[in-house]
Amino acid sequence: MRFDVYTPLLVALLLPQVSAVIGRRVAPAPAARVLTCAAVLTAVATTWSLVLLATALLGFAPPVIREAREDGHPLTAPVPGVIGLGACLALAVVVRRVRRAVRAERRTRRALRRLCAGHPGDTELVVAACEVPKAFAIPGRPGRILVTSAMLGALAPAERRVLLAHERAHLRYRHGRLVTAATLAAAANPLLGPVRSAVTFLVERWADEQAATEVGDRVTTARALARAALSTGRARRSHALGFTDRAVTRRVAALQSAPLPSRWPAAAGVLALGGVAALFAADATSDLVGLLSNTLG
Repeated sequence: MRFDVYTPLLVALLLPQVSAVIGRRVAPAPAARVLTCAAVLTAVATTWSLVLLATALLGFAPPVIREAREDGHPLTAPVPGVIGLGACLALAVVVRRVRRAVRAERRTRRALRRLCAGHPGDTELVVAACEVPKAFAIPGRPGRILVTSAMLGALAPAERRVLLAHERAHLRYRHGRLVTAATLAAAANPLLGPVRSAVTFLVERWADEQAATEVGDRVTTARALARAALSTGRARRSHALGFTDRAVTRRVAALQSAPLPSRWPAAAGVLALGGVAALFAADATSDLVGLLSNTLG
């Protein structure tokens, strides 16, 4: 347990560096999926490691460990008291951050759904009379696409097809779930903040690629994105999946080149990295449980 319990923290330091490379070299769909899974595994593992460290301080582990014997020799406590205390404080921060992230997500969903209130349940496209050019995919049953009249007015007919195809891709592939999972992972472990940003960017790139495939024209897709971004200007970002909220310049540049390959071996390597964090956390748990079992036995 002495070393295994800290390994997930090391993985959390490494994963943001890996995510930057994967985002540039792997197609958006597999990259977004594996980074989200790796972030969730790492966040769960690091949180559980904090629980183990805190348990060694606050639970019945210290007195039991002091009484334990291995070949007739006393066993030393696996966790220094100052580290256990720090883990307790860190857990309190984790709980507070996750609660805030969940509340922010709920507020955003409620606000967007209020804008769609009054429309028939089977209505996919909701047009809001608003002078601010915006477009959002609203997950749910059914999923909705909310577009402002200003956004529709800023785009040519072919470019509107791009926008709608982009937002439909968000709904079809449940991008909202990926972003929410990555957001909660980053709330539980702030070191994963860059991974959350990478996932948010990648789902937009994923939707861009799907839109380009559906309309059959990457140039029109890039032009629609650029025109929408220019009409939006420096509008404030939101928690929702918006057409022009994330790194528009990079997205336009990506559409002007060939699509990236999937490179599943590299993507699988990232997923394995998250698995390593979970395995070491499980091994640390096994060590502690084994120590307590031997002592109580």
